[in-house]
Amino acid sequence: MEITIVTGDITTQEVDAVVNAANRRMRGGGGVDGAIHRAGGEEILEQCVARFPDGLGTGQAGWTTAGRLPAKWVIHVVGPNHAAGERDRALLPSCYVNALRVADELGAKSVAFPLVSAGVYGWPKEDAVDAALETLRASPTQVEEARVVAFDESSAELLRAR
Repeated sequence: MEITIVTGDITTQEVDAVVNAANRRMRGGGGVDGAIHRAGGEEILEQCVARFPDGLGTGQAGWTTAGRLPAKWVIHVVGPNHAAGERDRALLPSCYVNALRVADELGAKSVAFPLVSAGVYGWPKEDAVDAALETLRASPTQVEEARVVAFDESSAELLRAR
């Protein structure tokens, strides 16, 4: 699998699937989650409600349509909320492993990932970068491109340095 690093907006990525850093309720929120729901439209929320009536657990992944996004699917993962005391590091790599598993089930060949938990959930950015890249490099998958989409250039530089 090729890992590419880009700076930009995850909602505009032309890939088979985008990964959403969702909250447990799966009803939209802030950051990446809010951006994906706004750009993709009501269809994403409708499928979240129908497919995940009880939400998802931390580290888990599930998929919905991508609505109006250029992608075909949204793979929702629930990252650990470091700011709220959820600091079991094993939960962070599990987001990437489970997202790749779902991507393989869907037949997705290109997947765009945010840095899960590195925003409002407060996971230390350098460790979030390490967890993402280490896990993507070590995980067996049929995905051909894992595109890590950095929100800003400083995050992209940190990703490229690793």
